[in-house]
Amino acid sequence: MALTWTGEPGRQEELTHGMLLDQAARAAAALTQLGVRAGDRVAVHLPLVPESVIATLACGRLDAIRTTLPVSLTVPELVARTRESDARVLITADAAFWDGAVRPVKALLDHALARGAAAGGVPERRVLVVNRCSRPVSWKPGRDLWWHEALNGSAGTR
Repeated sequence: MALTWTGEPGRQEELTHGMLLDQAARAAAALTQLGVRAGDRVAVHLPLVPESVIATLACGRLDAIRTTLPVSLTVPELVARTRESDARVLITADAAFWDGAVRPVKALLDHALARGAAAGGVPERRVLVVNRCSRPVSWKPGRDLWWHEALNGSAGTR
């Protein structure tokens, strides 16, 4: 095993080295399809889940720069950090479990991106959404893509 992850509620995932490298290669291909090239930034707004490691490995394959946006940031902090990151692609989760409760993740990023756009000067971005809690999420067609669909080569928008 290369990675063992235990989350809430009692969820466990194990990835072998081969599985981890395969997913990293597919994530790198998905990022390439979204226009990420060497030197570009990819902002990762994920809780501590396997996809965060996979995103890091994918960025490494492309010589892209991974920028971390901690899920604990407030909306104003996210506005500033997304602007500063100048990321072409953002990776987030639909939601996450914290202390037994489901907390929004994508909703906060959506709010920050909307606020940043209202302030002007925000570049065109794509958002990859990792389905961690199977909760309904707001969706912006043409911008948002499911992570699992992008890794499977079908860039569906929902």
